[in-house]
Amino acid sequence: MKFINIKYIAALAIYGMAMTSCEDFLDKPNEDSYNANNYYKTDEQCVAGVNYLYNSPWYDYQRGFFKVGEGLSGNLYMSNSPYCTFTLNGTDSDLKNMSYSLWAVIGHSSTVYNYINGASGPSQAVKNRCMGEALVWKAMAYFYLVRSFGEVPIVHNNTNELTGAYNSKQKVWRSDVYEYIIMTLEKARELLAGVNTPTNGRVDYYSATALLAKTYWMKAGVSGSINADDMAKAAQYAKEVIDNSGRTLESDYSEIFQGHNNNCSESLIAWRWTADGNVWTAQNSLESDLGMTGMEGYSASWGDWTDPSVDLQEAFGISLLENQPDAWINNVDTRLKATMMLPGFNYSYMWRDHEIDATSHEFGFSYLKFMFDKNYNTSAPGQLNSATGSNCVKHLYGNTTDHIAEFGHSDARMSSSLSTHLLRLADIYLIYAEAVMGAAKSTNNASAIDAYYAVRSRAIKNAKRPSVITFEDIWQERRLELAMEGDRWFDYVRVSYFDPEFCVNELKAQKRNSFWGLSDSYKTYYETGVWDVSNAGYDTSAAPANPEAMMKTSPDGTNRYFFMPFPQEDVVFNANLGSNVDGVHVDVRETYSY
Repeated sequence: MKFINIKYIAALAIYGMAMTSCEDFLDKPNEDSYNANNYYKTDEQCVAGVNYLYNSPWYDYQRGFFKVGEGLSGNLYMSNSPYCTFTLNGTDSDLKNMSYSLWAVIGHSSTVYNYINGASGPSQAVKNRCMGEALVWKAMAYFYLVRSFGEVPIVHNNTNELTGAYNSKQKVWRSDVYEYIIMTLEKARELLAGVNTPTNGRVDYYSATALLAKTYWMKAGVSGSINADDMAKAAQYAKEVIDNSGRTLESDYSEIFQGHNNNCSESLIAWRWTADGNVWTAQNSLESDLGMTGMEGYSASWGDWTDPSVDLQEAFGISLLENQPDAWINNVDTRLKATMMLPGFNYSYMWRDHEIDATSHEFGFSYLKFMFDKNYNTSAPGQLNSATGSNCVKHLYGNTTDHIAEFGHSDARMSSSLSTHLLRLADIYLIYAEAVMGAAKSTNNASAIDAYYAVRSRAIKNAKRPSVITFEDIWQERRLELAMEGDRWFDYVRVSYFDPEFCVNELKAQKRNSFWGLSDSYKTYYETGVWDVSNAGYDTSAAPANPEAMMKTSPDGTNRYFFMPFPQEDVVFNANLGSNVDGVHVDVRETYSY
């Protein structure tokens, strides 16, 4: 859905909810067809009318999720992808799809909100809850837009604002867009007051509160220096979630990303997908892009060369050219194995119908056997199909047997029901720790340290509680905790607001290239147990990263920040969206209301 077509979403919203089938937790009634005049008459219809906002409009953002969040940040290697080489432009198909998807979410959310607001049949409590959910999704879409593109238009009501006016809509200052998100979430909190549903998969009062905390934290540096009031607000709302939501960190990190735990209480906001096959776009297709060929059994995965980067490996303390396998097999950070596959790693929750060892009767997915054992994997390639010596783990469910075991129903080609977590409690803990720190580079505040330590000690069982934490501690912890969850680039965007040189220097220093010669090393290790990398090396011939190519100078010339260009098709219709055009100031509180 293009920005220029957002005005047509009112009709599509009705069609979409009529056609979208959702998981049981979304409780969609079985109706045949609806229109605005005969829908939203009951509580059940209100709930069903919001359901599809959890999946379908977001579908075309899935590639942007990992290409922007992980590719640009240096966490993910994708060969010479423009997301890894900072050569992205407005003609990129994935850029267009992600942009159009976000505008579709905004249009659908606004339309559903308006329909429910005007409905007379449902109870006010259910209307409030459903309108609050719609506003959280609208706010989340804007949160992705402003962090990705910088200055963007504000479309408060697509029907009223864009009829005949899409070619003159102007971009708005980033600070004003953040203020609009805050205003939207404040209204969502008001509507969701008293709603706390941590394990049924729906967003609630604390979902809105958590996103509000993260928005203030993100906005705090947008002026070029850290705003103490914004950081105080971020700390306040984060603490409210930590203390009052009843949510807790999962004891086992890897469990967060497994299907049976789709609706774990640590997940504050997530895409809730369904693979029931009744509608295309309601399903999770990430395994196709991130899983190795043959992973799911439908000949529909092609993620062999979309790999955790060498730089991310080294962030976990792994150097394949120097370490012995013990360095990762017995690595103390439990997040490593849940994030990337390395030689010797086995996974009991994937390929559970495949026997790894006949003596021990161990079943599951063996990274090395998948490559080299035709008896285990009939499509074993006989070589390493990864440029970095590693493959992705998060967002994979395994095969059909695994999907049935986890969800109670089959998967399909490019289709699973695995949730995609967008905002987790661990993120809020780390936001709180940094928000308490404020503009300082370190803190000995016990509450901030407790929040940081809660996340770190979950991953590293014998981690020592520090007496002081620094910005660098939190910066690194965020990378390891949230790796491959579509968020790391936005950490760079945030810090670029007030310290662009820090971001540029770190990105330039990253190991964003590939290894050579590792396939023979892996085969030898599989066959003999000997780790020999004497004929392998790291590619130093590729040109260094140029992150400054994706930086823009603020209108007052005081600071640079990261941004992405608008899709060229939108710029052709509306020159105000061009990269060289600055935004305008809008007094959000005076201009808009819910």
